[in-house]
Formats: sequence, structure tokens, C-alpha cells
Amino acid sequence: MSEALSREDEAFVAGLRQRRESVMVRGTIVAVGAFAFEPIIGSLTSLIWASTFLGVQLFEAWLTGPYRRPDPKPMGTGARILAVLCLFLSNTVYCSVALMMWGHGLPGGACAMLILAGAAVSAVMNTAGSRTILAANLAPAAAFFAMSPWLLQQAGGDPKAVLTLSLACVIFAGFVLATYNQTQVMAEAERRARRTAEHRRSELEGAAASKTTFIASVGHDLRTPLSAILTGATEIRRTASDAADRSNAELILDAGEMMNRLLDDLLDHSRLEAGRMEIEPVVFNLRDLIARASRFWQGQARAKGVRLVVEGGRFLPDWVEADPVRVRQILNNLLSNAVKFTDEGEVRVRLNAWPAEDGRHALVIEVADTGQGMDAEQQKRLFNAFDQTRSGVARSHGGSGLGMWISRGLAQLMGGRLTVRSQKGEGTTFTLALVVDGAEAPILMPVQPEVHRVGAGFTPLAPVFRAEETEPSVVSEPLEVASSDVPDADEDERPLRVLVVDDHDINRRAVQLILAPLGCDIAQAADGRAALAAAEAQPFDVIFMDVRMPELDGRETTRRLRAVAGPNQSTPVIAVTADTAPEDVRACAEAGMTWFVGKPLTPAALLGALQGVLSGESRFHHEDVRAA
Repeated sequence: MSEALSREDEAFVAGLRQRRESVMVRGTIVAVGAFAFEPIIGSLTSLIWASTFLGVQLFEAWLTGPYRRPDPKPMGTGARILAVLCLFLSNTVYCSVALMMWGHGLPGGACAMLILAGAAVSAVMNTAGSRTILAANLAPAAAFFAMSPWLLQQAGGDPKAVLTLSLACVIFAGFVLATYNQTQVMAEAERRARRTAEHRRSELEGAAASKTTFIASVGHDLRTPLSAILTGATEIRRTASDAADRSNAELILDAGEMMNRLLDDLLDHSRLEAGRMEIEPVVFNLRDLIARASRFWQGQARAKGVRLVVEGGRFLPDWVEADPVRVRQILNNLLSNAVKFTDEGEVRVRLNAWPAEDGRHALVIEVADTGQGMDAEQQKRLFNAFDQTRSGVARSHGGSGLGMWISRGLAQLMGGRLTVRSQKGEGTTFTLALVVDGAEAPILMPVQPEVHRVGAGFTPLAPVFRAEETEPSVVSEPLEVASSDVPDADEDERPLRVLVVDDHDINRRAVQLILAPLGCDIAQAADGRAALAAAEAQPFDVIFMDVRMPELDGRETTRRLRAVAGPNQSTPVIAVTADTAPEDVRACAEAGMTWFVGKPLTPAALLGALQGVLSGESRFHHEDVRAA
């Protein structure tokens, strides 16, 4: 019962929307009809009829206006009754002209029957399957049809003609009802298909969101042991005296970095597929970004005997506003592919830019190589996810097969395009085209460092320069330990007090292993509540806070730490997490965290974060692992 009622409600609103969209059509038909009927019913009668009908149409348009939206508000009983009366009045006024026609003999009666037939057909076709609208629209035409045989008799029609007209009216009524049944079946099928499509879309969106959450969770869990693997391998490489041990440590580090890149690609793929990838425009130095990315791949190209050449840098604007992380991610993918598939010759980066409208710049970056090249079939498959373009590529060169798919998706998110030109044996050229906003160079303000002495007397590297309108510079150098002697009695000479908060013991041990050479006094907490208890008991100089923990996560722990006056209310908190999406980074900043380090942990990233907070840098810093 309730389902049938809901379907009738849905059809009723759809019928009102359909009538609302055809108001102008009905008005035009009546205006033309008024001129056509004027010789039969007279000018005044024709004018009154047309004006009355148009007035009712205006009222109906106002009444049904709120239901033009795809998802209108529910219709109350009063509004429904008023709408039914309006529809009945509209069709009564329209059909009344037929009665006037019968007053002018049989020719007028013939015209009247045509008008009524048109009104009946229109009533059936504009119901959207609603029985209520059908009754309101069809009742006036049916009443005038029922009167037609009597009107024909009054006009002097032959009894046989009256009988014939009566039978014709019955046959036509059957035709109208059959037509209505057919349109109702079609309308119901359309509504059912729409509901099914919406249900399937919801299921697909839910499945995509679940998959993204699952991949993010798995990625987070995998980065926990990966952090320990990379940290342990780095320590072995640093302390090993045997060349074979150092070689083994290098192998472990290379495998760990490859696994980390695969995890990053899988997470980016799931975010792009679910529509959850975000672009974060900031002001940055474009020339510097391209120069650093090129220098990063210069060593690998040189090791293969391949020249890496950059040209056209003079055409680029210095400062622009875009997403530097995603621009560099695309550029890294293009350079990685070019160096990977080029065994001899060169990789050439061609740069060009020109002013566009509204202070923007059109930017074109071409990465051309003299490598193997691709045929037409391989180019078609190049931007498919998990497709390595030909069998054996993954075994020969590694990778997930997602780099180009992700790069094209990121380019499209930024409003640009990524295209490829290639011929087998003649190399490949990738072209990235973007439009970026121009920007002024940010004002650099020196930040006076706070001096912290750790163990044998640690001092910061140098004053940190902070850009007021952009992210601070990446500081990845190891902490320096001064060799000068310092008095033992001063409180400032105490070891650096560090609190490490993580629900995984392996992560706490990894951080402790990295900080051990600095002689830090390290305390540990396995969850947020234990961290708050430790923070109440003694002051710390730095807190490393895992973000994703059960019960009380790192962000909520930091919020509570900042909200209560205590010895660590203003202590720098370094977020440590595998969740590196822009929204996750913002959430950490909004919770009161000071710095950000992504998992898997590396000594350079962890020590760089420690250097930053000890140097007095107070702005939130997003250390993007892949952009290093």
C-alpha cells in the first residue's frame, strides 16, 4: 500500500513538472486557436476564452514552479488538492470552447469534436503515469464528449448520426484508456530503470569508497614494518665495516623504496578512481621545482651513459600558483620513464610558456627521449591502469603500470592535458600542457632559531628562512653535533627529551634507533591516553605522534594536549603517519601539530623534521616523500 502510494506521489510530481515545462506550448496553441475560432464564436468570446485560459496557465505555472527541480520538497495535502483543482479548471476552460462551437451548427460541432479529441490525447500524454492527474485532465473532456450526442441531436442531427457519434465516443474512450495504460507501463519502466540506476550508482560509489579506505588501511599497515626495514637497513649501511654487508643493506633499501612507490601508486589510483584526489594550489618557484626534479634524475641518467638536457628555462615565469607536489609527481614519472627506456642518446626536457588571460600562464613541458619508442597499439594502451604496454616490461623495468594513468589523471584534475608522440625505434615525447596562475615572489623572513643543546652541545645548522605565502623549504640535512665542550651543570645542557607515541612497538623502536646517536632521553607511549599521562608528568622538548591509533588517535590527543595548561601545552608535535593526502595533512595542522613526516620513516625525513622544530620553525610542514 505504501509502495503504491509512493509511486503515485512520484508520478504526480513528475506529471506536474511535465506540465510546467509545456506551459508555453499550451499558451501558444490557445493564442493561435483564438484567431482560428474567431469567425465562428466571435471576437469578444474568443478573446475572453483565450484570456481566461492564459490566466489559469499563469497560476498553474506559479503553483508548479517549485517542482521543476530534480529533487523537489515533499508535496502537502493542501498543495496537492490545489494543484488538482487547477488542472481541472485549466482543462474545463480549454474544453468549454467546444460547447460554444456546437451553438453554430454541425460545422461547429465537427470542430468541437476535434478540439475534444486533442484535449483527451493531451491529457493522457501529460500524466507521467499519475492516475490523479489523468482524472483531473480527462474529466472535463470526458464530460463534454458525453454531452456531444445530445448536442448533435439539439442541432438537428439524424438519429442514426446521433447513434454513430455515441458509438464513436465509446470507441474513442476505449482508445484513450488503452493509450493511458501503455504510457503508464512505459512511465513505470522508466522510473524503475532510474531507481535501479541510482541504486547501482550508490553501490558503485560505496564500493569505490570502501576500496579506497581498504587500500589506505592496508597501505598504512604495510608502511609500519616498512619503516622498520628502511631504518634498520640505513643503520646497517652506516655502521657496517664489511662491503658485502653494505651491499646487502643497499639492496634492502632499494627494495623498500620500490615497495613504497608501489604503495603510493596504488593509493593515488584508488583516490583518482573514487574522485577523492584533491589539488592544493600554493605559490612556488616553478624554475626551482623543475631544476630540482632534473637534478634528481641526472645521476641515474649519467650512470646509464645518457645525457639529460634541460632547455627553454628562460621562458618560464619564476613564481606561479598551482599544486607543486602534483606537478613534480607528473614530471618525475615522465623523467623516470624516459631514463628507464633510454639505453643510449639523451633525454631532453623542453620548456615553454607564454602569458594567457587574467594574469595566467600557458605552460608546456616536453620530455623527449631517444629510447625504444612505441608503436600505435602500445600508445593506445599506455594510459590504461595496470597495463605495461607489452609483456615483459614489468619484469625488465619494474613498476606498477599506474604511473602514466595517474599522471594523466592529475593533469586533467589541474585542467591540463598529457599527450604522447612516439615511433618504434625513434624515441618518445611526452607533452604536459597546463595553465597556471602567475604570482609574486613571497617575502622571505628570517626566523631566529631557538638554541637547544643536546648531549655534547647541539646547535642548529643555520637560521631558517620562511616564505609568508608558501611552504617552508625542505630541511633534510642531518643534525650537526658541535665538538666544543660545554659546562655540565647548566639545565640547557641536558639531553633532548623526546616522547615517542605509537601503538606499534616496531615504530617506536625505529624512531629510537634513529635518535639514539644524538643521545636523546626518549620516553615511549603506546596510545593517546598514555601519551597525555606522560605529558602531564614531565616536560618534553619534542613529541613524535602517530596519527592513526585506536581509541584516541594522534590528532585528538594533540587537541587535548593543546587545550589544557600543562608542561607540554606548547611543545612541538611532529605528526608521523602514512596518510599523506592533502585533507589528512590539513587535519593534522588544524589539530595543532607542528610538523609532518610521512611513513615509511627514513632517518633524513625524521631528522629533518626534528631540525625544523628545534630551529624555531612554527609553520606546519608537509614532507612529501615522493617529491624528495
